[in-house]
Parts: sequence; C-alpha cells; structure tokens
Amino acid sequence: MRCPFCGEDHDRVVDSRHSQDGRVVRRRRECLSCKRKFTTKEYILELPVIVIKADGRREQFSEEKVRKGIEIACNKRPISKDQIEKAVRKIEAEILDSQKHKISSKEIGELVMRHLREMDEVAYVRFASVYRKFKDTQEFLQELHRLKGK
Repeated sequence: MRCPFCGEDHDRVVDSRHSQDGRVVRRRRECLSCKRKFTTKEYILELPVIVIKADGRREQFSEEKVRKGIEIACNKRPISKDQIEKAVRKIEAEILDSQKHKISSKEIGELVMRHLREMDEVAYVRFASVYRKFKDTQEFLQELHRLKGK
C-alpha cells in the first residue's frame, strides 16, 4: 500500500478490525519509510445482481424494494422492524450466496414468500395475493388450503 504522506509502498499492518458483518476490514498501517500511521479499508468487490422482470426489463437488485414489499405485507401485524430487517438480510444473502449475476423477479418473489410464510401466515397470504395476482376468490381459497395443508 502506498503511503499517503511520503508515497513509499513499504508498510506494515499494525492492527486489523472487521466491521459490517465481516464485509469490511479496517487496517491500521505504519509506513516503514516515514514512520507515520494511516488507515485503509478493504471491501469485497461485488458485481451488481441484475433482476430480470416478467416483461423482460432488467434492473439492478434493490433490497429496498424487497423491504417495502415485506413491510406492506406485514402492515398491522405483530412483526417488529427487526424481524423484517433480518428477513431482508437473509433474502439478500441467499441471492448473493447463489453467485448468480442475473435472477428473475419470480425467484425473488418465491424467496420472499418462503420467508414470510415462516414469519406470519397473514403477511404471507397478503404478499402472495399481490405477487401471484389471484384472479378470483377461488385461487385465493386454494392458496389458503395449501397453506393449511403445510
């Protein structure tokens, strides 16, 4: 690492600390030439995940959209913001861990439904009714029967 003070690239690491769930490493370094200390941060460079929509459009994955969908489904339900945030983090982690650079909106919807089903059945049905675009009450009732038969 090049020293920001003298420009030499000979240094030693004095201290390392992990932050942001291990996604960032903060290193305190000492230049071996001028003996001054400086701090660097190391990040994993992640390629953006592209979401392929049902109509073929493509857009960058947004955890905010996932969060909003879950929050709407959980509105007036006994679910804390912390539970919602944990679900969003798990969904995002599953997507990133799959190492796919492209994912369909359908796959994301299925992930969200799986997590909502574990959290709250009413929130799950709310999300499913919008996501699956039930055409009539019969489709809605079929989903309820599937849910009860789990």
